[in-house]
Amino acid sequence: MTYSTTNTYTLKREILSFSNKFSKKLSRPDRKFTADMTYGILASSSCLLTDIVDRLHEKTKKVNSVERLTRHLNKGIPTKTLKAYLSTIPKWVPDDPVVHIDDSDIAKPDGRRFESLGLVRDGFKSTDTKNVYVKGYHVTEACTLTKNGHPVSIFSQIHSSKEKDFTSINDVTFSAMERAASLFGKATFVMDRGYDDNKMFLKLDGLKQNYVIRLTARRKLLFHGKWVPAAQLRDQRKGKIKLPLFYKGKKHDACLSHVKVQITASRKDIYLVLVYGITEHPMMLATNKKIRSKEDVIRIAKLYFSRWRVEEYFRCKKQVFRFEGFRVRRLKAINALNFYMTLCMAFLAHLSMKPETNTLKVSIIKTAAPIKEKVHFFYYRLAKGITGILAYAKEGIRRWFRTKRPAYRQLCLRLLI
Repeated sequence: MTYSTTNTYTLKREILSFSNKFSKKLSRPDRKFTADMTYGILASSSCLLTDIVDRLHEKTKKVNSVERLTRHLNKGIPTKTLKAYLSTIPKWVPDDPVVHIDDSDIAKPDGRRFESLGLVRDGFKSTDTKNVYVKGYHVTEACTLTKNGHPVSIFSQIHSSKEKDFTSINDVTFSAMERAASLFGKATFVMDRGYDDNKMFLKLDGLKQNYVIRLTARRKLLFHGKWVPAAQLRDQRKGKIKLPLFYKGKKHDACLSHVKVQITASRKDIYLVLVYGITEHPMMLATNKKIRSKEDVIRIAKLYFSRWRVEEYFRCKKQVFRFEGFRVRRLKAINALNFYMTLCMAFLAHLSMKPETNTLKVSIIKTAAPIKEKVHFFYYRLAKGITGILAYAKEGIRRWFRTKRPAYRQLCLRLLI
């Protein structure tokens, strides 16, 4: 049968095998729903249920298929599937895992009937001097880097201050930290200036985790028994360690320096790593990781600059799968849809870790027809190639879930003489 050797069949089998890893303990309808969502999102490059149903090629009416998917999403995230997913991620990461925690948002300016719709900052309309707020949701995401440096999510929650049981964004961030700590034991948390808060330092110290956090200009540090503004320490020093960096599309020659200080929160010795030559004002990074040589200083700076991969993860999720275009209204269903999109992003990470000579991976990249031969972030071309291959599929995955019926014995008539 020649069909079994085609790229379409091979890719379908790969997607279903990946989906079944996380849904094998669920009931048969729930297993099929997990496969439908994973396959439909990857095949359509969309999170719209109507687009997903189009790629499933079911014989039932489209409205009935959409209602079926909506009914499953309203149940929320299956606990067994989430547990199976989280147990898989540690196999993909190196021995010293890096966890990036960052906040994003989903803008729904024309939304009216979405549950608990709050206000978020519109990044497109806002400027340095004026912030523009529109209706939407906040997203707290914790991503870890795989062995080949690609981000995969371990915590993703869409939330709003309009929820009845909402307490604060810090509580959501603490939940992300606790999940990462329980998953890896010990990791290095990398966060931007928005997390320069004493509560964050105390929480990470309480969990016994390492961190690299960029400080704001108003932060004060204890240096030689005196409280000194971090900006003052920054201006008094010059970088002596050179490091070539590629930052925001440009090559830079950064200069690094470090000094031992204490933070306001815990009064424990930490290091202030200063990065000159990248931005208008030198970057200030606080870390509790040990620094014994200039290689350690370079390693800490590179940990922070690996944040661009997480920012690219957000951008890929919004541009490739049109994350902000969902139409489900209940917040529980929105988070469930977000989880299945996380599974699809994890599938892209799964493909990126395959060797370059893998037949399926080569076919996907060839179908994507990329302009550049070499890139450091594979998700865009993998997603485009998957959609291109599955566009030739004339049927969905229903035949992969045929109902198993008992074999009936053939009726025999005995002749009585």
